[in-house]
Amino acid sequence: MTVQEPAPEPEPVHGREVADDAAGGNRAGGGISIGVLTGGAVAAGERAAAEDRSVRDGRPAPALPLAGAAEAPAVPTSSAGGISIGVMAGGAAAAGADARALDASTQPALDAPPELRAALGTLRQHLPLLTATDETSEIDARLADAEEEIDGTGRVRRDRLQWLRDRLDLGTTAVAGLASATAVVQQITQLLSGQG
Repeated sequence: MTVQEPAPEPEPVHGREVADDAAGGNRAGGGISIGVLTGGAVAAGERAAAEDRSVRDGRPAPALPLAGAAEAPAVPTSSAGGISIGVMAGGAAAAGADARALDASTQPALDAPPELRAALGTLRQHLPLLTATDETSEIDARLADAEEEIDGTGRVRRDRLQWLRDRLDLGTTAVAGLASATAVVQQITQLLSGQG
C-alpha cells in the first residue's frame, strides 16, 4: 500500500496566498527580486498588478547606506519572466502572466533651474514700469513667493507655476505684454513639460 503525502500549503505573500497553477499544481514563474526599495509598488504572480499613486513631496529618498559594502547589493536573477532590480526609489513593477504596472504618482514641487529664478527676478524688476493695480500687486506677491520658495528649497510648487503661467499667458493684461513675462512663461512651460 502506497501512502501519499498531502501537497504543501502555498506560502503567503503580502497577506495573500500564491495560488497553484490550475493545470498541474505548478506555480507560475515571474518573481521580483529587489535589493533596496525606498518607495513604489511591486507585485508578482499569475494575475500580478502593481500601482503607485503616491504624492512625492521633495526629492526621492537616497539609497540606504549598506553596512560594510561599497556597492549596491547583489540581486539574484529571478526565474523566467521575472524582474531583478538593484535599487528602486518609486514607480511600479509587476511580473507574471497578466502583469500590469501603473505609476500614477505625482510630484507637487519641481527642481527650479537658475534660468527660471533669473526670469522671475527680471519680471519683478520690470513690474514698477507699469501702473500699479490690484493685478500687478497680486502678480508681484506671487512672484515673490516663488522666488522665496526657490531660494529656500531649490524647488517650486507646480500649482504656483501653473497659476503664474495662466495669469501671464492670457495676453489681455498689461503684465502679459512685458517681454520679461514672456520669458517667465517660456521657462515655466519648459519646466512643466519636463524639458527644463
